Amino acid sequence: MLVCGKYNLVYEFFDRVKQKSIPGALNYKVLVNALWREGKIDEAVMAVKDMENRGIVGSASLYYDLARCLCSGGRCKEALLQVEKICKVANKPLVVTYTGLIQTCIDSGSIENATYIFKEMCNYCSPNNVTCNIMLKSYVDHGKFEDAKDLLENILNGRIRSKADLGQQAVADKFTFNTFLDACAEAKMWNDFEYAFREMLSNGYHFDERRHLRMVLDAYRSGKEQLLEHIWDYLCHNGRVPPAAMIMERFCLKLRQGHTTAALSCISSFEESKIGSISSKSWSNLLNRNADLLKEESIAKLVHELDDLSRPGSSCHSLYENVLSSCTEFLGGSGGKAASDGRMPLCNS
Repeated sequence: MLVCGKYNLVYEFFDRVKQKSIPGALNYKVLVNALWREGKIDEAVMAVKDMENRGIVGSASLYYDLARCLCSGGRCKEALLQVEKICKVANKPLVVTYTGLIQTCIDSGSIENATYIFKEMCNYCSPNNVTCNIMLKSYVDHGKFEDAKDLLENILNGRIRSKADLGQQAVADKFTFNTFLDACAEAKMWNDFEYAFREMLSNGYHFDERRHLRMVLDAYRSGKEQLLEHIWDYLCHNGRVPPAAMIMERFCLKLRQGHTTAALSCISSFEESKIGSISSKSWSNLLNRNADLLKEESIAKLVHELDDLSRPGSSCHSLYENVLSSCTEFLGGSGGKAASDGRMPLCNS
């Protein structure tokens, strides 16, 4: 009856049981859930009081459901009183109880109430990763970027722990970092993005090309050159081949800096990778997009170095020939402009 939404039948059945005998805790639990689903919070509270007045010991799940019912109506202080009753009748982990109440507040559309429960939780038990990730995601979804940032910093600095249980603390996991990185990229908060990305790598989580590449390149194009270098060093140190788009961007960065040997090394070190299939047109687009930052003497010097490498019979003739062709075209001033949105496709052929 409850599952099918036949709440009137639930009430009728409860009244019949009440007339013939004393309803049990399970009967009251079903009644509370029916009242909750219909938004009859006061009636749910009265039902539990009636149960207690009859001397019936409520189950932990009944008080938990009543607490969530109260949270859904914004009555968080009353909900927290039910936690004490839960502790008296069962060994249900407090972290599970509080997390459930937080989720109920969020589902009801109140991040403020969720924050209140979260702060109260920290007085009695240590929030775990699940709790923290729920809060972090909710802050992000509700546009509370600074709150999300503060929470991440508190997690990383070991400040998310219970005053009553200092031995336990939450730690940032893959979901934590990805949620915050997505929020940073969306808001174009590149300083925070760089901080979080470095922390992610230092905490043992890996660069995921499919998930992270576009954001990293956007950060780089917004001035985060050191982040690109950091990720490059990380990938090389771990024996991983950088994505083709990253190789091209670092190649251009070194060229902009006048380090032609380093630029050439970017592509020669990974000539057997996907970089070998990049067309001369894509290389031209890259150069044209950075035209205002490139010096002709650097391009000319690179052309001189490429001449020897691009001769037929060399191990990677096609790659060097494509780069040489784009550089020659660039110097001749006949290269086309980059795409109107300023972006280079992640994978060109």
